[in-house]
Amino acid sequence: MNESPSPTPREMEILKVLWELGPSSVRGVHRQLAQFEDLAYNTVQTLLRIMEEKGLVRHHSEGRTFIYTPRFSRDESAARFLERVFDGAADQLVLSLLRSERVSQVELERMQKMITEARQKKAAGKAGRGSRSSGGGV
Repeated sequence: MNESPSPTPREMEILKVLWELGPSSVRGVHRQLAQFEDLAYNTVQTLLRIMEEKGLVRHHSEGRTFIYTPRFSRDESAARFLERVFDGAADQLVLSLLRSERVSQVELERMQKMITEARQKKAAGKAGRGSRSSGGGV
């Protein structure tokens, strides 16, 4: 995986908005962030420009308006974090979360359901591959 810059906490807030809303203008990002705190439009504009220089976002123009898009999806960013912090070991990430005791009972049940569904998908995928004919034969 290519090394990418780590976003600052403020840049991460902007990325979350872009992941949630999809491609957005400075005004759209500002409107979303300004709901929760007093933040100047120019600050958002400057941060997006810096984030583009860092390779975190890209833009295209619609008339005179720049529309910003994250260069990496939330899932790609999570995979990069997992690789960088836990050397790709998902079990170590989960263990770290469990040790911190920040996972609620509801979240644990949701995780268990996701694990069960992932196992079922893997089993179905293996069964599908095993039942295919070899295609050879005369």
